[in-house]
Amino acid sequence: MSRGFYEADHEDFRALARRFVSRDVAPHLDRWERERLVDRRVWRAAAELGLLGLRTPERYGGGGSTDYRFRCVLTDELARVGAAAFASGLAINEDIVAGYLIALGTEEQKRRWLPGMASGEVVTSIAMSEPGVGSDLRGIATTAVRRDDQWVINGAKTFITNGFSSDVVLVAARTGEREGRPTFSLILVPTDTPGFSRGPKLRKLGLHAQDTAELYFDEVAVPGGNLVGEEGRGFHHLTRQLPLERLSIAWRGLAGAEAALGWTVDYTKTRKAFGQRIIDFQHTRFRLAELVTEVDVTRAYLESLVHELDEGRLDATTAAKAKWWATELQQRVVTACLQMHGGYGYMEEYPIARAFADGRVQTIVGGTTEIMKEIIGRELASDR
Repeated sequence: MSRGFYEADHEDFRALARRFVSRDVAPHLDRWERERLVDRRVWRAAAELGLLGLRTPERYGGGGSTDYRFRCVLTDELARVGAAAFASGLAINEDIVAGYLIALGTEEQKRRWLPGMASGEVVTSIAMSEPGVGSDLRGIATTAVRRDDQWVINGAKTFITNGFSSDVVLVAARTGEREGRPTFSLILVPTDTPGFSRGPKLRKLGLHAQDTAELYFDEVAVPGGNLVGEEGRGFHHLTRQLPLERLSIAWRGLAGAEAALGWTVDYTKTRKAFGQRIIDFQHTRFRLAELVTEVDVTRAYLESLVHELDEGRLDATTAAKAKWWATELQQRVVTACLQMHGGYGYMEEYPIARAFADGRVQTIVGGTTEIMKEIIGRELASDR
């Protein structure tokens, strides 16, 4: 565990977060899995305790903190009970969409959306991926055309986190061309806008409680003032927000790996085979020793990057390193921990089984491991 990373304020916050998770999250996980949707009530419960809108300025109803360690604490506590689905949806609201609005939003946009996000009344999503476009966002086909004082949007998006339940979507759409290459912009679309529709909740390998949907835009007209940032600068804006997005995913990977190790150490201390505890076999102890060391080393690395983020020094390439490493580590740790559970690791009533399915998307979402390595490799190959 961390040494010197968290301070007294963070531990006080952890006690609050742990009570919230124990009372308002853990008892409902199985039902959310069955219904494939997280209750809106839990968002409001989190807000009542001051767990939402941590980075949102106080004048918009948030906590006004620039210390990302508080978000790390909440992610740790959600991972501890296996609430990866809620943690994923929460990250979209707190780290991604709020990040864009705080950094790029107009005063009107901030006043309209940030208070509701901080109070748990507004859930958001961000629509980047399309049926034919994944990590390569330059292939986006959804268009937004300026007509008088409105943006008219046509197209489709897929794999959208919070897509079924969100109240507003931050949409990436093509809005022009520069030097023979398409440019895109970011536009806010309230989900009650005529012409907007959603497909059914997508059936996924894991994260069943986290609603994921396809979104459709058929002549969806929104005011020109719904443009976030500058027209045609969407890719630039995305690049500015990538360090936070990638670090957020990396931290969820770390937290998931730590939780899996905790469950497995406890299990191997109580489960017996051939007359002794599983943990008393040398192979088990050696494998656990390897895994816990890898996790501790990774935590130290990510902690240093959290400090860089808070100081405004974290760049997209360094965050790409963190993202691919921590999420691949999560795969190795969870797979090994499931193996140590034996047959029970395959049973859904054990949290390791859910963690195995929930964590698999981590090396895909937010840019695949291969894309992260390509980004790092390109920088190494450049002459700058």
